[in-house]
Amino acid sequence: MRTITFDPYVLDVLMPDLVGHDKRPAAFVVYLFLLAAATRGKRDTVEASLQTIAIKTGLSKSTVQEALRHLKRRGLIDPELQATTSSAVRRVLRPWLR
Repeated sequence: MRTITFDPYVLDVLMPDLVGHDKRPAAFVVYLFLLAAATRGKRDTVEASLQTIAIKTGLSKSTVQEALRHLKRRGLIDPELQATTSSAVRRVLRPWLR
């Protein structure tokens, strides 16, 4: 298994914000999954269906859907890139790097 390095912002700021303030731990888990997949692929897009994300994170599909909606509202996933049943591509955003 390969080690993945994240920007300290993810654990120092984003985790307490999503989990503590927003009360959305599932959103943090989904974001972490997508960020890891994007990092492994050396891209900002990830091809992953709701079912795949649910299986890989241990969350239900409905919880994953709600988490993705929250991440879009927070500007952590590109809302312009709409995942469909035929194309489940999601763009991971890192707004703190601007």
